[in-house]
Amino acid sequence: MAVLIIGEGYGHGGDVYKNKIRLDFSVNINPLGTPEAVQTAAAEAARRIAAYPDPYCGALRQKLAEMLGVETRDILCANGAAELIFQFALALKPKKALLPVPSFSEYETALAAVGCVPDFYSLRRENGFALTDDILDKITPETELLLLCSPNNPTGLVVDWALLTKIFARCRETGTWLFLDECFLELADAGKDRSLIPELREGDRVFILRAFTKLYGMAGIRLGYSVCKNAAMNATLCRFVQPWNVSTPAQAAGEAALDCTDFVAETRGVISREKKFLLRELNALGISVLPGDANYLLLSGEPGLYEALLNREILIRNCANYRGLDSGDCRVAVRTHEENKALIAALREARHA
Repeated sequence: MAVLIIGEGYGHGGDVYKNKIRLDFSVNINPLGTPEAVQTAAAEAARRIAAYPDPYCGALRQKLAEMLGVETRDILCANGAAELIFQFALALKPKKALLPVPSFSEYETALAAVGCVPDFYSLRRENGFALTDDILDKITPETELLLLCSPNNPTGLVVDWALLTKIFARCRETGTWLFLDECFLELADAGKDRSLIPELREGDRVFILRAFTKLYGMAGIRLGYSVCKNAAMNATLCRFVQPWNVSTPAQAAGEAALDCTDFVAETRGVISREKKFLLRELNALGISVLPGDANYLLLSGEPGLYEALLNREILIRNCANYRGLDSGDCRVAVRTHEENKALIAALREARHA
């Protein structure tokens, strides 16, 4: 579990504060950075920080609802997606949960905070860590909660659509809550970026998590949101939301980001092109790569790679603290062409050192 204790280790990517880093491949943020319109909106909103922010995020939720084709009441905004993971766990307080691993560690941490030790469903390396139909047998009426991440972190694999619809139907049959993290979905390969949001009906026990962090390069401003058509759950969640949890600059940045459609299209093109480049070059170096669907790649069988690159001031994500992975597994983000070339050059140098 990635529980942060002051003075102890940090269990995620992006820790560029303790080491001298010139290139950061450890976080899966948009390689194009933050849109200029978003930066401008946040800066202008900072002039209004003497006043409390809108506690309901009214304008932002309305804009999201129109974009997603849902009602404003179905959306809850938060200080980053991670806040909603903990809020949901606190609202549901499940006794029995099912969690495929490896996956994002904060799910387990949030469950532990409410006294729940999940049943782990191990994604097998020999199957490329893909989720398979046998998970359906693990979802029973006793399963209060199933947590899925699509694309999964750190594998980058999108849950097959046919399987996801079966899981959705199975959860409806058993009364199981489905927590579906779609934070990386908008950065997935074309054709695999299908969201479950349009399939939701009133009362469904489905909680979909999204964030502005990755797509719009807004990790430092903290803004996430959920889509849930279960009124009772949304009412319960609101009991655990701190007032004014989303700052005025964050709300303004979110509204501006939703207008950046050209930026999103450009991003998708860059990631598609650069991921092909990285896969080709990594394979040429003899490095085992899982060709996932997202804007990051999982490398395996390379002990010492993290340290070798850190010595060259390049930070990648050491995946040893993920359940089901080990010290030879690392995750690298897809960055700009110049950055990707620098990574390949450093890898080539490290392997021949």
